[in-house]
Amino acid sequence: MSSKNLVTINSVSEFHEIFGYPKPAHPLISITQLKGTNSKMKSFMTENRFMYDFYTISIKRNIKGSIKYGRQSLDFREGIMGFSSPKQIFSFEDDIDISELSGWYLIFHTDLIRNYDIARRIKSYGFFSYEVNEALHLSEKEESIIDSIMNNIQDEYLTSIDSYSQDLIVSQIELLIQYANRFYNRQFITRKNMNQDLLFSLEKILEEYYISSKFSELGIPTVKYISFQLSVSPNYLSDMLRNLTGYNTQQHIHNWIIEKAKEKLSTTSLSVNEISLQLGFEYPQYFSRLFKTKTKLSPMEFRNSFE
Repeated sequence: MSSKNLVTINSVSEFHEIFGYPKPAHPLISITQLKGTNSKMKSFMTENRFMYDFYTISIKRNIKGSIKYGRQSLDFREGIMGFSSPKQIFSFEDDIDISELSGWYLIFHTDLIRNYDIARRIKSYGFFSYEVNEALHLSEKEESIIDSIMNNIQDEYLTSIDSYSQDLIVSQIELLIQYANRFYNRQFITRKNMNQDLLFSLEKILEEYYISSKFSELGIPTVKYISFQLSVSPNYLSDMLRNLTGYNTQQHIHNWIIEKAKEKLSTTSLSVNEISLQLGFEYPQYFSRLFKTKTKLSPMEFRNSFE
């Protein structure tokens, strides 16, 4: 457990005060073009862990050192795009050097989007819960697009607030998120070999879990357990697998279980109850229901098809 204090930053104005920025132009949103840093910011970031009570979207370049986010660290010398949702914890290592920091930092409170459709949909974008090492690496063309949208948000942010301000700002945030979603899908494709390795590792974890009898002792492994073993966030793992195979992590676990069940039904005389217990099901009827959902046959119908 880290010895650093955990500080919760609840509002946009509190963020500005803590990090030594001028007062924000809007109570629910702030956008800052990063150009170096100040001593107050550096001191706070290295002495504390901190948690935001708002969303953040950022492009950071020229950070020397590493940032911790959950259990992962990442070297930020390359420009990357990151996202976070409320209640996520950050900490910076003591070796951090942000004297040449550049990029953008956009923060917005949930109240800004509360009455818009994006408030419902934003939780479906898994990258707001990814780890730092799963950040989005932009091409020059992609970075130019993001810079353009950030400039539009900044222009509106610095304009006097009127009845159109919030609608225009929120629409630009939605556009920014939609482009990020497209670029993440591109990144999944360009990292296909790396993701294939992750898929292989997932299969290996399930096999080892089964061989060690953890299925029968502990039950079906959770998505959280699998992602922890792979050192990735649950959302990133599911999004990567869905992009690669069409199935999320939970579906992969279930598919693996069904394949193992088919093997046992076709090659052993174990009862359906015995098989279900070996595969982590406390109640056999849950196993039978899942099996029929996946195969259109009951376990016994599947077994009888081999006679």
